[in-house]
Amino acid sequence: MARRHYGQACSVAGALDRIGERWSLLIVRELLLGPLRFSDLVRAVGGAPTDVLTKRLRDLERDGIVTRRELDPPASAVAYELTDLGRELDPLLLELGRWGLNFYEADDAEDLESSWLPNSLRIVLHPPVDAAVTVQLRSEGKAFGIEVADGRVSAERGEAVAPDLTMSGPPRAVLGALIVGEQLVSGVEISGDHAVFETLREMVVLPERLREGAEAAIDAATARTT
Repeated sequence: MARRHYGQACSVAGALDRIGERWSLLIVRELLLGPLRFSDLVRAVGGAPTDVLTKRLRDLERDGIVTRRELDPPASAVAYELTDLGRELDPLLLELGRWGLNFYEADDAEDLESSWLPNSLRIVLHPPVDAAVTVQLRSEGKAFGIEVADGRVSAERGEAVAPDLTMSGPPRAVLGALIVGEQLVSGVEISGDHAVFETLREMVVLPERLREGAEAAIDAATARTT
């Protein structure tokens, strides 16, 4: 597969030459949460043919966006991770995700994968600069640490250090609880400081049609079970 170039003396075109191919930004999305082995990356990205994913990784490595490293013992495998240059895409990807909410529908949350949940939360949470919160997120056998500090939301795979709050449940339930409140959503468990949970809820920014769609979906689900 030959690599395509716009061939334009434009920095936007130059950026797209490097990250504009299909699957490239989704690779970056997953590696923003930490290093992954190839097999885990295939599952996390979702739907990419392995030969295409291999080609994208090779291109991203060549451009200095992704690098490979040996995992620490007892693991004996190679993992892919972002370079400093690759991590500079973080705020750009978040803003792209927020722009993408213009085309998102409330029902799309039905297909939300647990590995995509941390970045989904990072997209919808807009914290004030003085907020400082640590959240342990657990969903479908996966664990993530969410850190709110200095007006930013960061996330990584694994256990959070001294979390203020733990949220557990399927991706849709966790997201729904933040939008409409835990008392209206089944399948989600909140432990720790509930005042922190309410603080997080105040940080959620969504297009009004999505908030209304989420509320309608919860109302419909509640009606079916009563």
